[in-house]
Amino acid sequence: MKRKSLATMECPVAQTLERVGDRWTMLILRDAMKGKTRFDEFQRSMNVAPNILTGRLSNLVENGFLVRRRYSEHPPRDEYVLTDIGRDFQSVVQAMIGFGNRNFSETSGSVTFVDTETGREADPITVDRHTGEAISLPRFVLRSNESQVL
Repeated sequence: MKRKSLATMECPVAQTLERVGDRWTMLILRDAMKGKTRFDEFQRSMNVAPNILTGRLSNLVENGFLVRRRYSEHPPRDEYVLTDIGRDFQSVVQAMIGFGNRNFSETSGSVTFVDTETGREADPITVDRHTGEAISLPRFVLRSNESQVL
């Protein structure tokens, strides 16, 4: 069954989901952020069928999250490298890791962020870029273009 497109919705969540809204795509981006670039690395990490991985990688290239670069001519082999858009998406993956560790991980902290200078584990949160304040209710609310609080 083909899923309904969200491309015509103006909502930024819908627009993002249209491009990355499935589990394999999210896991590819997670692995790319961990430094994986090659097809076989992604496949080994996720144990995903080659045809599914090929489709998701093509989608990520088409939507500007990854760029395909040739690293071998004989035989022809490509790697997939994060673009600026892909690197910008890192905050979404960081938030998901923090959320998953706090709410769903049976082995809490199986994947964590560690400060390379102190060795201290970090707990990612979302902050306002301008003030550094944690974005949370009730101080911050969602508002549509029509100024309605959602």
